[in-house]
Amino acid sequence: MTCIVGLVDKGRVYLGGDSASIDGTDITLRADPKVFRNGDFVMGYTTSFRLGNLLQHSLVPPRHHPDDDIRKFMVTEFIDAVRDCLKNGGYAATGTDAEAGGTFLVGYQGRLFSIQDDYQVGEGLDGFMACGCGEKYALGSLGTSTGRPRDRVLKALSLAERWSAGVRAPFHLEVI
Repeated sequence: MTCIVGLVDKGRVYLGGDSASIDGTDITLRADPKVFRNGDFVMGYTTSFRLGNLLQHSLVPPRHHPDDDIRKFMVTEFIDAVRDCLKNGGYAATGTDAEAGGTFLVGYQGRLFSIQDDYQVGEGLDGFMACGCGEKYALGSLGTSTGRPRDRVLKALSLAERWSAGVRAPFHLEVI
């Protein structure tokens, strides 16, 4: 299910997402957006709507000190807050001595990060990322498109919808 698309342009992060909820071959269009703001952060998730509920409504992002490296902050303080939030919300899965969360993109201070289900934090060199079942289609679109960032994100989502059974409009977009 899902396609979340992130693009960095001129210090701004554009994050877009679809509205599909998939259960086998059944699809429901959800009113609750998969992209949202939480304080100074913009986030877009896949994996589970429960993950999104917690990130949007329960996560209290830590404060970043301006002298601290942003990547280090994301890998340590931000992820620690996410892990605590997911555990407290009954979402974090544990097994075989490993803890697992979910997959989501985060825009913060003009940078775009990918958080994987093992809590690794990634930051691409291309200035764009995507996740979900429409990821490859969206990445192909972003890698070959030019123009206004908003249009590029919406075009990537449209192409993912065209080629992936798990991606559906309406699309939601946040900019930070």
